[in-house]
Amino acid sequence: MPLAQLITAQQLAERLEAPKQVILDCRFALEDTDYGQRSYAGGHIEGAHFADLERDLSGPVIKGVTGRHPLPDPQHLIERLRAWGIDNDSDIVLYDDGPGAFAARAWWLLAWLGKRTGVSILDGGLKAWHAAGLPLSLDAPAKREGSFSGEPDTALVLDANQLGERLGQPDLTLIDARGLPRFRGEVEPIDPVAGHIPGAQCAAFTDNLGADGRFLPADQLKKRFAEKLGKRSPERLVAYCGSGVTACHNLFALSLAGYPLGKLYAGSWSEWITDPQRHVATGD
Repeated sequence: MPLAQLITAQQLAERLEAPKQVILDCRFALEDTDYGQRSYAGGHIEGAHFADLERDLSGPVIKGVTGRHPLPDPQHLIERLRAWGIDNDSDIVLYDDGPGAFAARAWWLLAWLGKRTGVSILDGGLKAWHAAGLPLSLDAPAKREGSFSGEPDTALVLDANQLGERLGQPDLTLIDARGLPRFRGEVEPIDPVAGHIPGAQCAAFTDNLGADGRFLPADQLKKRFAEKLGKRSPERLVAYCGSGVTACHNLFALSLAGYPLGKLYAGSWSEWITDPQRHVATGD
């Protein structure tokens, strides 16, 4: 079974009562950190639990040391997964408002802990659910303690020092999921320094989606990333973004296209720039 899987709104609606299924609502907004919880309380897919990017899917920020969304402590995350009723053989469906960035972060964290089958992202997210005319619920999900167990796979992650040692190596493909203006350093609405890591290529995560907000077909995604990879091995690819969230969207899209799961520079740009000795590039 492929690592990256999509489920349509209609498919999910038909299996809301499926045994072993757990649904996680991953809605979030960088500019309004209470948006997700507030939106969940105002209506969610029936049976869904709320997974907050900052409280559940990230660790504490250490100013001047970490990026904006450090990886969570593995044991804390495992405890949250159990609290949502997740077992190792659960079928998990993840969704957010639509683009899939926050859902993809949850997908990557599950893969990091060893859960690499039975995890799907709702294609088009809640926007697609609404477009299909499907209802939301105000009811709290049934509570059940799960038995999930896992170990973080260190092979999936690079830290800043490891990435710094690889910069300039001819086999490195480094892709940045932020939009082109931020990549070029023309604008920077979030972080104190503009630009990108030297040697990176811009691969805006939004370009993984069609005009309808759903993921492009696998062959189109494969062509998109083949242009970034050139003749380099996909196994040497490293993804980053502003804080280690939207980079997971690129890693999910790469997996949809049939590529092996690349590495994540989890600290990403917001961590890279905490050290003024690290080089910064601007332009293309």
